[in-house]
Amino acid sequence: MPEYHGNVEVGGPAQTHELAKLMITKVAVGPMNNNAYLLRCRQTDEQVLIDAANDASTLLTLIGDGGLARIVTTHRHGDHWQALAEVVAATGATTVAGRFDAEGIDIPTDQLADEGDQISVGDCRLRVIHLVGHTPGSIALVYDDPDGAPHVFTGDCLFPGGVGNTEKDPKRFESLLNDVDTKLFGTLPDETWVYPGHGGDTTLGTERPSVAEWRGRGW
Repeated sequence: MPEYHGNVEVGGPAQTHELAKLMITKVAVGPMNNNAYLLRCRQTDEQVLIDAANDASTLLTLIGDGGLARIVTTHRHGDHWQALAEVVAATGATTVAGRFDAEGIDIPTDQLADEGDQISVGDCRLRVIHLVGHTPGSIALVYDDPDGAPHVFTGDCLFPGGVGNTEKDPKRFESLLNDVDTKLFGTLPDETWVYPGHGGDTTLGTERPSVAEWRGRGW
């Protein structure tokens, strides 16, 4: 398997980040170049999908015959759940979303996620972090790898080069940047691997020196 770098393209091959206890497979789907992440516990083979964004056939091929326990939607924006209904129908997976965004997702949410909740992927656990600003109920998911650095799935709240779009609303921007600064940069080490909702990956250490610049420019 090629070395993981996190750069994927719509229609191109998926990339798999092999950790000691968790496999993370990233694929790009749909017209907005969304990332979807399939997580598989090495010990139990249980699988969880983060953002059934689009291209259900691509996602179902990725899932394969291993079944799917849960689908976590990072936030309410439609480009992150266009394939949700079809993937749920095909797999029977439980749907999970942030408590304050579930009402904006057309497919019913089975499990509401709050700050500090744990979402299982077999023997592995994802920790929920609530980030307000891109949407009211966006969630990030942290895998605290016992054998290495943490891994965080940030949806549209943190990207290489800045935080997510807050539609030029200063209050929303301040809220999002403050949450990202305190709950991600303030608690996780530089080595933390960041998996965003669109585009390439980054690390907190790469982005940390720019936080003051983001605050100054207002976006």
